[in-house]
Amino acid sequence: MKPAPLTPQEIVEHFRSTFGEGIEEAVIRERTEGVKKLPNYNIWITVRQDLLKPAIQTLIDISFPHLAVISGVDIAEQIELLYTFTIYFGVKHGEYTLTIKILVPKSDPRVPTISDLMPGAVFTEREKQEMLGIEVVGIPDPRRLFLPDDFPEGIYPWRKDEKGIPESMIKNLWEVKRPKDRPAPPLPEKPSTKECSMECADPLEPKTPAKEVKKE
Repeated sequence: MKPAPLTPQEIVEHFRSTFGEGIEEAVIRERTEGVKKLPNYNIWITVRQDLLKPAIQTLIDISFPHLAVISGVDIAEQIELLYTFTIYFGVKHGEYTLTIKILVPKSDPRVPTISDLMPGAVFTEREKQEMLGIEVVGIPDPRRLFLPDDFPEGIYPWRKDEKGIPESMIKNLWEVKRPKDRPAPPLPEKPSTKECSMECADPLEPKTPAKEVKKE
């Protein structure tokens, strides 16, 4: 028999008792959904960078979660990484969204891979490498995921600092003219007024019946 799911408060307390001061912040947000106003919980736990893998292993020990995505954002001298999971996946009205957050300094932007815990994580880890300049230590497949092979090294599209996209690479689409060797596609000709019958009319417009003309 499976143990009963922990409440959001019990999950947070378990993390606090396990990691102590390594838990920098923990927030539980509740919202209701549906006519019955059933509660839905989002749990946000910020851990020290070195506790990332132990924290995820702790989550696995509670109930093996579903990894939704690893997201990231450039915030001044740090990069914020958010590991978002669904816990108790498939439990009716009992799923929680749980996000483990770490702050990675740009001076040493390295994190360990979690693909040994969750093999599917390698794809979203590859994205963080090429878009934010994060080095994922131990990743089994370091290839780029979205950017072409000839994309310049050391430039990361999601960065907001000097390592982001330079002005020289930005192209304003409204300033770009159609290539001379690529003619504009032909447009269908509009029917003339005489040729346009009832099928040209807006189908949502009410049809006005024709007036009867009396012969004198």
